[in-house]
Amino acid sequence: MRASRRGAVAVLAVAALALSACAPALPPSVVPDSSVTVGWGGRLTSFNAATDPTAANRDITAATRSAFGHMVDGEVVPDESFGTAKIVGKDSFTVRYDLKEPLWSDGIPLDAADLVLGWAASVGLLAKDGPTDAALKAARPKVDEFARAIDVTYPAPTISWQTAIAADVPAHTVGMRAFDLDDPMEAKEAVIRAVLDRDTTALAAISDVWNTDFALTDGKLSPTMALSSGPYVVSKVSDEGASVTLTPNPQYRGAAVPQVADVALVPRGDEPLAALGKSLDILSFTPTPADRTPVKQLERRDFGAQTTNDGTIWTVLLSTDAVFSSRNARAAFLRAIPADDMVAAGAGEWSQSYPKTTSMVTAPGSRAFEVVTEDSGFAKTIGTPADDAAVDRAAAGVRGGARVCVLYDRKSEFAKGAFTALKAGIAEAGWNAVDCATDDLDAAQKATGWDAVIRRVRVPQTPQQIASQWGTKGASSLVGQVDPARNELIDTLRQTVDVYDARDLLAKIESTIVSAAVARPLAAVPRLTISAPRVTGVTVRDGDDAPVLSGISGWTPSG
Repeated sequence: MRASRRGAVAVLAVAALALSACAPALPPSVVPDSSVTVGWGGRLTSFNAATDPTAANRDITAATRSAFGHMVDGEVVPDESFGTAKIVGKDSFTVRYDLKEPLWSDGIPLDAADLVLGWAASVGLLAKDGPTDAALKAARPKVDEFARAIDVTYPAPTISWQTAIAADVPAHTVGMRAFDLDDPMEAKEAVIRAVLDRDTTALAAISDVWNTDFALTDGKLSPTMALSSGPYVVSKVSDEGASVTLTPNPQYRGAAVPQVADVALVPRGDEPLAALGKSLDILSFTPTPADRTPVKQLERRDFGAQTTNDGTIWTVLLSTDAVFSSRNARAAFLRAIPADDMVAAGAGEWSQSYPKTTSMVTAPGSRAFEVVTEDSGFAKTIGTPADDAAVDRAAAGVRGGARVCVLYDRKSEFAKGAFTALKAGIAEAGWNAVDCATDDLDAAQKATGWDAVIRRVRVPQTPQQIASQWGTKGASSLVGQVDPARNELIDTLRQTVDVYDARDLLAKIESTIVSAAVARPLAAVPRLTISAPRVTGVTVRDGDDAPVLSGISGWTPSG
């Protein structure tokens, strides 16, 4: 029964390949001869962003790869036109990943093989240095080839269950290259067998293709490696990956269909704002004071302007040594910080575009932000100035004129302005802020001798990222503070599958940071996106994961 089905599918695959070779007509949604040019600051290096997750590669992935869902502001937005992820077992935590009817751009269906390949990558079976013992012992997924689905049983519940499995690259391409096969369906079966049988030799061949073959070789495009399951497909690459042309994928079956016939991603050039409306249609950037006048002029000419955040925030971080060895001293200092003045001085004319924030673990505007802010105790503990800041300092046991060495990047105009405002604001409370500006902020912060630092910090999106910044011995620890209770909360968050419970846990994690008085978030860093009148429907999401190209299907040519 199964063999006959595989034979039938193979015949179907050959027919699909023949059809794709005839260049099927573009979707009826596409406006003929329409084009949009985007000022791009990236360089495509790989069609497998799972192995090379640069910002540019993730941009291309957003336009050319469909998924069960995408992480936006720390929570998953599902895409049921691609498929569904559903919890089907709670005692032994099991999730069913069930594809709808997506196709690769060569006409080959996405199926269980693509999901099995994605699972293998997720558990570490395709690691460059070979699979770990844990990966080899991971519970095998149950494959339902007829339904194009797999059931994955995890050792414990996981907050990332909706996005843990992805179809990053086509399994038939991987199998054909790994095992020197011509039949795509035979290649798919070979991938499934290799993964489920733990065939280390076959897995090594798959791993080699997975890790190396999707890289852009000498800046040249290989159509078989650029297959798309998303709304667009890469049709041309030039300038060693700095320029990329995207055209609609005729095989795309998603909910949001493409409308622009040709999207060109090109280098921004020396004067990108001046090029808007001429050689560029869309430009996204962090605004500077010099941009204010040209942006106003563009807005008066009906250019669209959207302000989002780029996934980072400006914050003041405190050491837990010397003058700040006491929690009360840290809290008194943070209450004395003139946060609004610092943002105004740092951002200048753009200060209103910097969303104020009171959280280190959620972004302003996100669904979790209000819950976290309300429950963390921020306003009571460090967010509300004392009636008399000098008395507050003295009550914390800190003498007047206490020296505070403040690190910041001297190349940053925002940081310089923020420091000036900080120094003036806390002087009235009896604190003496000393300019400890540096050319290498990361190195200086790893050294000793500083008391406070003004810097940009990425807002964590996952428990792993929170642990990296705020857990004991975190790889990117911001202040090096040890808090076993916080570690336990982060571990609980990892295994939380209910979004509302997750928000409550985020608030509890935030409250440990607030209570420790080691950080004062100031404002999120804005991203300004300008679009020419000839293109509408440009929507930009917060964060740094393909903020502009994630909405490419909604772009509508209007002239």
